[in-house]
Formats: sequence, C-alpha cells, structure tokens
Amino acid sequence: MSPSASIPAQIRVKRRGLMFVLSSPSGAGKTTIARRLLDVEPELSLSVSVTTRPRRPSEVDGVHYHFIDRQHYDRLVENHELLEHAEVYGHGYGTPAAAVEGALDSGQDVLFDIDWQGAQQLRQQVSQDIVTMFILPPSTEELARRLRKRAEDTDEVVAKRLAQIAADVTHWAEYDYVMINHDLERSVNAARSVLVAERLKRRRQVGLADFVSQFREAPAL
Repeated sequence: MSPSASIPAQIRVKRRGLMFVLSSPSGAGKTTIARRLLDVEPELSLSVSVTTRPRRPSEVDGVHYHFIDRQHYDRLVENHELLEHAEVYGHGYGTPAAAVEGALDSGQDVLFDIDWQGAQQLRQQVSQDIVTMFILPPSTEELARRLRKRAEDTDEVVAKRLAQIAADVTHWAEYDYVMINHDLERSVNAARSVLVAERLKRRRQVGLADFVSQFREAPAL
C-alpha cells in the first residue's frame, strides 16, 4: 500500500511528482528492480521510451518501449519532443516529454530505466524534478552470468555489452545515490527508502503553504 493511501484526504498536501532515474551497466538488475518498484508503489508509473531497436521476444510494444522506425525517431528529435535521447549500441532511445510533464503536475512519480547519457540530459533540463540512482553489479563475473542467462541476445551482443562495462561504470559519481545489487529484496527496499525521503522534500510539497496557513488562525474554543 502507498504511504499516502492511509492519509486522510483533508490532511494530504499537494505534491509535485519526481522523476526517479535508475541506470546501470546492462545486466546489473535495474530493469528487474524497476518492475518490482512498479508492483509495490502505486504512485509510481513507468516512463515508456521510444526506441529504434528490434523488439525482443519477451517485450510488448507500448509496455516496455514504443518501437518506432528511424524516420519517426529522427522527427521527434528534430521537433524537440523528447526530454532526452541517446544512441546506444547503434539504436536510438528517447523519452517523450508531454506525458512526463503531465504526470509530474498531477503528483505522479515517473520511473526511468535509462542509461547515463539519458540521465545527463534529463539533469540538464529538469534538475529540480530528477532523482538519480546508479546500480552496480556485485562483480564482473556475476554480470556476465546474468547476461548469458537472459538468453535474449546473441553471443556477439553479450560480448559487446561486457566490453562496454568499463565505460559505463565510470559514471557512477554523477548520480545522487549508488547501490550494489547483490540482493534483490534489499535493493528494492533501498530504492523505496529513497522515494520516501525525496517525496518529503520541501520544494516538492507545493501545497504546504496552503496547509500551514490554517495554523495562523486561532482555534475556536
């Protein structure tokens, strides 16, 4: 149950949503953690990115990604309709802006499962709304095991992803929070703790001034 669900309506404070960014080397577990967060956090919704890469067998268009062709993608970039966009392993990825802004205005938090390039662009555009977390694997050996176990990529793609690790992990210092994903349950709980703390930040509780104003009046005896 969401913490706010048990709060009486008359004492709930209007809040602006936040953008919660999870990044990691491929196979470190960010997508699994993201799915678990969505299962247990009703106030959190997934930002569905567009991508030009082929759909994997387990993926559903419009749920995991919006799979589009290169021409459509380039048009979105040119029209500045993406909050962030990046080329990853030869394919384009990007975040549609309109849906995210609507969610934040309504007090809904938006989860992003994106790489460090996308996180940098989001930070440049919406620094007050963004909270970032970098997820590290326990070891290189464990990361390789996870990638091969996934069995959705060719050996060539797995080798390419492993070769990219050294470059990806150097960006950990750019994030607000960093954790090592050695235990899924602990990692999910840690991410939820970050959400709780960030939701309580004064600047996000945009309705506080109205709520506090009631205490300036002397109570009736």
